[in-house]
This record gives sequence, structure tokens and C-alpha cells, in this order.
Amino acid sequence: MEFKIPKKVEKFGEDIHRNELKYHHRRVGITKEFTFDAAHHLHCYEGKCKNLHGHTYKLVITVSGYVNEVGISVDFGDVKRIYEYTIKDKLDHRYLNEVLPNMNTTAENMIVWIWEQLDQSLEKEGLKAEGQRLEELILYETPTSCASLKREWMEDHE
Repeated sequence: MEFKIPKKVEKFGEDIHRNELKYHHRRVGITKEFTFDAAHHLHCYEGKCKNLHGHTYKLVITVSGYVNEVGISVDFGDVKRIYEYTIKDKLDHRYLNEVLPNMNTTAENMIVWIWEQLDQSLEKEGLKAEGQRLEELILYETPTSCASLKREWMEDHE
């Protein structure tokens, strides 16, 4: 592969025009990862997790939408901002058994609560009305153990 230096920087209005910024009309997902630290313990469980302990949780959020006039489906900054006030501010460096609704604080229970909170925030901000929606969440409790949740599973009322 040959190394090349661009001859000139593309200029908006000269080399590319506003009507060229949107390349397609497809739903596209974007994914952003976050971490938060929290402590918890499990009830009615015989194992190490019955004792108070902590994790560095990793939450992977996928949101989809149709691209706008400049070719963006979902702004990464919007996802970060929503995560911070909806999830991080409530769970980071907290005792989960105290701040979550009455539930066993398993990854399987937590991920549904997190989905509900994020979904409500997308609604409140008007993003759902623009066609943006949650597609998938993955909540890592450890680097090798996680729970996942997909949009179609939340819509399935078996």
C-alpha cells in the first residue's frame, strides 16, 4: 500500500454539498460502552454472591435510528448524556440493594430495569418520536459474565 498525503481538504459547499451528506435511508445502530462501580448481594442464593461484594459493571447500549440530513442516525453524545443521568447517577458507587426497586440484584433483573429507564428517557427526550429506539443492552457483571436483552424480547409478552 502506497502512503499518500491528501492534496487538499474537502470543503463543504465546494467539494461536497448539503444534499450529499445523507447517503441512504436505512435504520442504523450505534453502540456505546460505559462502566459503573457498585456493590450488592443476592438473596436466596448459596454461593459467594450471597455476601456483600462489588463489581465494575460494563453496560453496552445499542440504539438505532434512521439517518438524518447530515447522515447521523443517533448522536453518540446523546447516548452518553442519557446514560449518565438515567443510569450512572443512580447506580455508580451505590449499594444496589438500596437504590433499585425491591428485587434480587442479579444481572438478569438489573438489565430489564436499566432497559425500562433508558426507554423512558428516550421517550421523554422525544427521540423515540424521531424513530430512535433501543435495540440491545449487554450488562457485564465480570469481564466474562453478562446478561443481554434485545428489543424483540422486551416486546414479547409470553
